[in-house]
Amino acid sequence: MYQTPSEYKVVFNHPRPRFKNDLENVLVYMASEISKIPSMNRDDFAEQLNQAVRRYPGNSEIDDDTMNNWRTEISALLGFVEHNGDIDSCGLRAYELAESGDLIKFFKTFLYTFQYPGAYQKNYKIKPLIKVGIRFKPAKHILQTLQFAEKQTGNREYITKAEVCHMLFNDLRVVRDNEPVDMVWERISQNRVNNVRYDSRGDVIRSAGDIIDYMVIANLLITYDNKRYYINTLENESVHKFVNSNEWFDGYDNLIEKCLFDPNYEPEYSDINAQYDNWFSYVNRNLNDTDFSTDIVAFLSSESDMAEDVAISDSQKYFKQLLESGADIPTKEIGDFGESLVLAHECARLRAEGADNVIHLVKRMPTSLALGYDINSREVDERHRYIEVKTTLSSKPIQLYRFHLTRNEWNAAETNRGQYFVYRLMVSKEEIKLFVISDPVGLYKKDVVNMIPTDGADIAFRPDTAGNYEELMS
Repeated sequence: MYQTPSEYKVVFNHPRPRFKNDLENVLVYMASEISKIPSMNRDDFAEQLNQAVRRYPGNSEIDDDTMNNWRTEISALLGFVEHNGDIDSCGLRAYELAESGDLIKFFKTFLYTFQYPGAYQKNYKIKPLIKVGIRFKPAKHILQTLQFAEKQTGNREYITKAEVCHMLFNDLRVVRDNEPVDMVWERISQNRVNNVRYDSRGDVIRSAGDIIDYMVIANLLITYDNKRYYINTLENESVHKFVNSNEWFDGYDNLIEKCLFDPNYEPEYSDINAQYDNWFSYVNRNLNDTDFSTDIVAFLSSESDMAEDVAISDSQKYFKQLLESGADIPTKEIGDFGESLVLAHECARLRAEGADNVIHLVKRMPTSLALGYDINSREVDERHRYIEVKTTLSSKPIQLYRFHLTRNEWNAAETNRGQYFVYRLMVSKEEIKLFVISDPVGLYKKDVVNMIPTDGADIAFRPDTAGNYEELMS
């Protein structure tokens, strides 16, 4: 059983969301809810956030402690809330996720920023990290290690959660001394040759395992067996940004230097706390120069150890062919991607119904016109079908039975009633699910769906009564 040499042994961790098993659903929902809360006094903002937590399906009866834990994990670990003195406001990361639905981009950005130490932890947990001089960006170091290994061996190389825990996280040579990755990889390789085992209990490898899981959601790593994790070579551009990044929150560096110079120096909690607001400003800073918007082809593709072929659905192949043909279709916008699939679906639907003569009338509508719908399709009898597409992109299949209609979209739904449709498109690597809702205003008036007026309408629905799943055609 491997033991980190005692002089280098360190154990630290970060909060684990209580909702980790439903992480992606919760984040899309909470980003949308938080983005609607205006800047206000910290206590009032917390109360608004608590109410949003309680509205999440299944949370109506949760106790106050659980609710408060949800709130702090969402606002602290994930940086959804920005702090300025006594005033809290929605963070830029939450706004971006609410607007785009791009969870892959969110997790790339989250990991790009995530480091030890950071103010997502309580002061009493940050202080020991400062005392021993830890400066560690886990996602960057994991990718650097794998990249070096592949360059050295010329093969596809993997790493396990236990190896990340014991050989990176729990070793001061890595997290404090920034030891070169060749030495880290040499120890990992030697342990494999010697069949060295690791303590792989869940509570031991939890923090390292969470970072690995987040890197899979971010499409940076792929796994075939949930044991071995490889660099996703289809994300080389993003991987390059990580391994070559010099990004670092330096708010604690002065305290770290004092501790390294004088081992008896004790940082004051007030000095640590002074960096709290600065950390969340750093997490929510503008990253326009480091665009992590999802490349649809890289996301939908998958790798194989045995072949170059990728196993993707006919609809995904169709969209990939459009991209490769040079058609003027942006690959970076989730909304555009969803609309492209629905446009192809509508043409295929009409063709299957024997209405080839109206296919040429199916049009995507320019956003600048603000019509309240994305696609003007047709029925077999040439009546208009006005379609608003709501797309969510996630690594794992999600079941998110809610969406937001803007004021324009709700007005268009009210004007066109039975001819207005919402196509809820849920895209993951494993599947694309399409749920079709007709006449959301009529369903609201019949109490079939719930509607909360906001700047438009928040719609929550049950799939067994509000519409139908349809096979996505191409």
